[in-house]
Amino acid sequence: MNYSSPSDAPTPEFERTPTGSIRAITGTIRTSTPTGAIRTLGPNPATAPIMLHPGDAIPHRRRVLYIILLGALTALGPFTIDLYLPAFPVLESDFQTTSAAIQLTLTGTMIGFAVGQLVVGPLSDKVGRRVPVISVTALHVLASVAAAVAPDLLLLGGARVVMGIGAAAGGVVAMAIVRDLFGGRRLVVMLSRLALVSGVAPVAAPLIGSWLLGIMPWRGIFVVLAGYGVVMLLSAVLFIPETLPKERRHERGTTTAWQRYRSVLSDRVFLGVLVIGGMTFSGLFSYLSASPFLFQETHGLNAQQYGWLFAVNSVGVVLGVQAASRLAARFGPQWVLAFSTAVLLLSGTAIIVFDQLDLGFWGTVIPLFVFMTACGFSFPCVQVLALDRHGKAAGTAASILGASNNGIAAIISPVVGLISVGAGITATTMASVMVGCAVVGILALWLIVRPRTVGMLTP
Repeated sequence: MNYSSPSDAPTPEFERTPTGSIRAITGTIRTSTPTGAIRTLGPNPATAPIMLHPGDAIPHRRRVLYIILLGALTALGPFTIDLYLPAFPVLESDFQTTSAAIQLTLTGTMIGFAVGQLVVGPLSDKVGRRVPVISVTALHVLASVAAAVAPDLLLLGGARVVMGIGAAAGGVVAMAIVRDLFGGRRLVVMLSRLALVSGVAPVAAPLIGSWLLGIMPWRGIFVVLAGYGVVMLLSAVLFIPETLPKERRHERGTTTAWQRYRSVLSDRVFLGVLVIGGMTFSGLFSYLSASPFLFQETHGLNAQQYGWLFAVNSVGVVLGVQAASRLAARFGPQWVLAFSTAVLLLSGTAIIVFDQLDLGFWGTVIPLFVFMTACGFSFPCVQVLALDRHGKAAGTAASILGASNNGIAAIISPVVGLISVGAGITATTMASVMVGCAVVGILALWLIVRPRTVGMLTP
């Protein structure tokens, strides 16, 4: 892959050597270090900066473009999962079924999303990043159209599973591309941008869905998702580069899917982070799946008010992600997780206590905001610990992480509905699942990851 600067900027150009390293070209002077780092030569080569990773050489404006496009691709999955949440009561009425049956369509989407990631990730390590993202996003468009015209709940559920599979490429490929280009502390910054999207999108999607539900029937939401998929498909074709050169797809020890899976799953820290990420997402999605019934039926919010509640909670996620990116670079992501998992437990417990004290709407909303902020702290730290250690199998690592997050959440989030059968969903039943997830996450951090054994990030 060649990186060249815009014509109006005096930035040097870079090219890849036959061995896979990258060298800078400034006039007739070319150089590369034995480690594959990039040294940009200017008027004084002795003081020229060394760029440790390919992405360090990308001009700022192009880097911003990549983040925007990769962020939008990452958001496709959460929007596919969550955009129709405000329509749950309408779907329950239209199809004359139960809330638990409607929640199963969400579970099916998340299972499809998890399975799709397990396929797309290793495939992207084998054939490159562009082909999987283009082909699977096209599948998403077709499935969205099928969901929009589904005549019954069974066919809608089937279409939602395929939509989940089709949305899988975005987050996996986006994380893999960022890992292809960056490492160390800059990886923290870049992944925090994607974590901001992946954390805010599940919370912001119901707000947008509420607005859409006010101007169109619920089927129109799936038409909007189809349009979003078309935009992402065209963007992938026109603007997203191939960041995994052919020579890196056949490096020793990572030539087969089995070797890539073995290298990733034999890492103790990765396994611990996998549990923490899955538990954090499970707590989040327990709230997402229960909240339409809790806040619209129990507390009497309409679709628009429910959407604004999600908007407020998204602010907490933004604050958490931005703070975590700075703190992780300074203190280490493992120590940020030590803080965030403890806050998840305390805030979830507070929801239960306040509900039992009958403090009403505000007794739930205030600690819920703290819980969402703690989720924001966790997201980028989980991604950094998972990917920084596995640059040669970034797609596989990203797919396992994404599939684990969504697969575990798909299994756990319906528990809120199951334990509420007959009595209705309450803040206590919702928060009970959130607290259980937080406890498992804390145990995984201290017993499996063991923060004291994890080194600091490289520059």
